[in-house]
Amino acid sequence: MPRQQLRFVMFSCALCFLLSAPSTGAEGSAETLEGFARDFTGQTLRFDYFHSGTAGEERFSLDAVRLEGDWPGSRTRLVDNTNLGKYLFAVRSAKSGRLLYSRGFASIHGEWETTGEAAGNWRTFHESQRFPEPRRPVILVLEKRDAEGQFAQIFSIEIDPAQRSVQRAAVTNQGTLRELAIHGPTHNHVDLLFLGDGYTASQESQFFADAERAMGYLFAHQPFARHREAFNVRAIHSPAAQSGITDPRAGSWRQSPLGLSYNAFDSERYVLTYANRALREIAAQAPYDALILLANNTKYGG
Repeated sequence: MPRQQLRFVMFSCALCFLLSAPSTGAEGSAETLEGFARDFTGQTLRFDYFHSGTAGEERFSLDAVRLEGDWPGSRTRLVDNTNLGKYLFAVRSAKSGRLLYSRGFASIHGEWETTGEAAGNWRTFHESQRFPEPRRPVILVLEKRDAEGQFAQIFSIEIDPAQRSVQRAAVTNQGTLRELAIHGPTHNHVDLLFLGDGYTASQESQFFADAERAMGYLFAHQPFARHREAFNVRAIHSPAAQSGITDPRAGSWRQSPLGLSYNAFDSERYVLTYANRALREIAAQAPYDALILLANNTKYGG
């Protein structure tokens, strides 16, 4: 790829949900500003967990519950009614069972189980779900589509936000945060966050130039162009010790901040990171609904 072209962009976001018409709500769900204030503090909790399995079996275990910053998402559209995703994350009142929050999602494990390697081997992936911090104990639920395409519960755990095991240490500053385009409050705008991997300290200006260029490409196309002012865009440069990211087939190995690498699932140009915890800690420095990862490499990948 020519040097002037963008190296790599990974866009992870259910934009069809974020840009769709206002939710019609769901029975018993919190869908008003008054409901949000009643049920949530306005902060963000991150549920970190391990997702293990094979092609035919999967298991979950709690890693941590982590306090982040202010909740960047909607305070009125808390329930996902798009029916998208292989999995569904839901937060329910521990006392009444009332649905407080939900989001459909896809996971690395969901892709892993379709590979040939998964037929006879176990692997474990670190995953995260973020949700508004509740004022009272809740049940965190993970559901997966069954053979008929309907969601069925596969895991649940009760969390009391007041318990001492909730990690409340301040988020550590890792790199330089820059606002690229701010059009309004986080709670009623889509917040995009660019993260760079494989950019050294001396390449900081190069990263921000690449992020600006990627933002320009994105908003040159529909539906993003007509919704441009519905977005806020930020970028974080986390300096790497060496330029570039890992490429096993080329014998090139890097210890980069985000852990991005080619050859995910032994597919040469599939760029992915398994370092989810490190990724989330860096991202927690800014509000975001979606992440865009830029890899400092000239080889095509995605």
